[in-house]
Amino acid sequence: MDAVKTKKDNSKMIMMLLKGRTFIVLIVLLIFFSIANPNFLSFSTLTMLAKHVALYGILAIGMTFVIITSGIDLSVGSVVGLAGMIAGGMIQEGVTLTFAGVTLYFSVPVIVLFTLLLGCVIGLINGVIVTKLSVAPFIATLGTMYICRGLASLRSKGATFSNIAGNEALGNVGIKALGSSIAGIPVGAILLLVFAVVGAYLLRNIPFGWHVQAVGGNNRAAKLSGVNVDRITILVYILSGFCAAMVGLINTAQLAAAHPASGDSWEMNAIAATVLGGTSMSGGSGTILGTIVGAFVIGVINDGMTMCGVSEFWQKVIRG
Repeated sequence: MDAVKTKKDNSKMIMMLLKGRTFIVLIVLLIFFSIANPNFLSFSTLTMLAKHVALYGILAIGMTFVIITSGIDLSVGSVVGLAGMIAGGMIQEGVTLTFAGVTLYFSVPVIVLFTLLLGCVIGLINGVIVTKLSVAPFIATLGTMYICRGLASLRSKGATFSNIAGNEALGNVGIKALGSSIAGIPVGAILLLVFAVVGAYLLRNIPFGWHVQAVGGNNRAAKLSGVNVDRITILVYILSGFCAAMVGLINTAQLAAAHPASGDSWEMNAIAATVLGGTSMSGGSGTILGTIVGAFVIGVINDGMTMCGVSEFWQKVIRG
């Protein structure tokens, strides 16, 4: 009996280690980089790390819902760039009504709401193409990825919007607040916490989350049990678009500028963080906590190699 009990205990221990493998990797990376560069664990470095992880993390939260349904969203990086360009352009240039010969300037809350709505619309388009037109998620979102990146460049003909501070006389100041800090904690990190809590609640505590997992676990069985598969699929792509647009706003605020190439290849960071966090690429299972840990792994690797002076080319090899 003792031998059987010991074997069961060992099995449980092994399973715990496997489930927490990404967290273990994170701890090892933190120890390694703190030894390689004593300043790595300084407050300023950790603050910068939190800013970067917030971007990857929020993006990965939306991606987690999509991948759990056994889908993929390759457009999120381009949505980040497009969202930044739309918000930056509305602040710097306003919206010109050619037929009336006037230029309208909007307050930052209106600009933020419009940009988030844009992200939701792009997500809606992705979801409709996948469900109603029966296009594979990889192909559908690959198409919107190129479209959004092209639109971001067309918005300014490839130029950067560098004057996004706004003008008090025009009532469009305040976007930089998203890139600031509260009591030393980056606003982006606070938003990541909010998104993580809400995302975890949606996934685990309400029927929507259970349906998301059911769709990814067995699409046909979910349909037979009464789940509206198309609606759930569309909603997760809308959620992903919303998260990408929010990241675009935060990134623009942190940089104090909007560039059409922003977010380039970030979809790969989001997918990597999600999968590292334990979400199955075949769908059906995943956790928001695991995704956040995965985002921290990506952030620590990126910032740690930069602080250690690793060549940008070698950084790509090592990340791979």
